[in-house]
Amino acid sequence: MKKIMKKYDTKIIDATGMTLGRVASAVAMSLMGKTKVTFERNVYSGVPVKVVNVSKIKINAKKLEGIVHKRYSGHRGGLRILKGTETVEKKGMGELLKLAVFQMLPDNKIRREMMKNLVIEN
Repeated sequence: MKKIMKKYDTKIIDATGMTLGRVASAVAMSLMGKTKVTFERNVYSGVPVKVVNVSKIKINAKKLEGIVHKRYSGHRGGLRILKGTETVEKKGMGELLKLAVFQMLPDNKIRREMMKNLVIEN
């Protein structure tokens, strides 16, 4: 039995001048497939998304310091709380967008497949 592969058109989002939350919500909606008529909650029905000009996202310094995310190693005392400024310095604005989109997607088995269809370019 052959596996049938469907070709999807890639949606390109230009992040120039947009805020982080607006870009992340637009990406999450497209990855989930809620912008299509054929939306099914239990099947990946979204489209691959490519985000360009991520370094030109509009965000002020105070908001960037207020962004907090956690990393846990699995060991006792291994919880690290990182600020948005640290993430942007070490990994860039693309990583911050990826974390925001990841938190907006539903917490189910399809989340990893959705994240594989996200391409971020500076």
